[in-house]
Amino acid sequence: MASDQDKAKQNEPHGGAKPAEGRPRPEGKGPEGKGGPRPGGDQRKGGGKPGGGGGAKGKKDAAPTEPVVASRLRAVYRERVHAGLKEKFGITNRMAMPKLEKITLNVNMGRHLEGTKIPPVVRTTVLDTLTKVTGQKPIVQKARKSVANFKVRAGLESSAMVTLRRDRMWHFLDRFINLATPRIKDFRGLSRTAFDRQGNYSAGVSEQGVFPEINMAEAQFTHGMNINFTFSRSNPELSRYVLESLGMPFAKPEEKGKK
Repeated sequence: MASDQDKAKQNEPHGGAKPAEGRPRPEGKGPEGKGGPRPGGDQRKGGGKPGGGGGAKGKKDAAPTEPVVASRLRAVYRERVHAGLKEKFGITNRMAMPKLEKITLNVNMGRHLEGTKIPPVVRTTVLDTLTKVTGQKPIVQKARKSVANFKVRAGLESSAMVTLRRDRMWHFLDRFINLATPRIKDFRGLSRTAFDRQGNYSAGVSEQGVFPEINMAEAQFTHGMNINFTFSRSNPELSRYVLESLGMPFAKPEEKGKK
């Protein structure tokens, strides 16, 4: 016959655990299962972390990056140029006014091909120049068609190009007008007639040293570049007025003999 002690052991839960009523509650929890500060942390979600808050909230609380410098020419275009277009040409709708969409820089490298490859010195110099001048990484274009007279084969690298838009476009235009063009040798102004029917303007630079970012003492190869200004809702007369208002140094009509 089993003793009283054996009967008591049989009535206990499996593993000898004590009834739930006798268990001590975890620290930081009240009788309702909530409330009470957690040990060593903040009551907020993600507390205890230096950034405050967890997940996406911690990223918002991070220190903001440096402010972007607003373009001076962009403010001039919106305030003065728009007012001049309204007064001189009678354009009252801002959506109908000519707009500078983009600036494209292009450097030809195909004439330096040696067999099927461009010399490393030429390629490196051109790409470094465009990167320093524009602040963007250029892309290398390949020829689409073969032209025997120009020794061009389809699929071979022919040029490097950078397309600037928005703030970088306006900053580049400001540096080109006020820093680069005054450094051109025997400069008498840019052509006043290099516009197409849509009002796009093309200019050329024969040496990359006109840009102050380039140190010609370190350059191993001298090259020029083509600069195209693309407009929308424009014509040659409107585009010329916009560029002149922004400070583009066109040649005087008396010197060129044509407007």
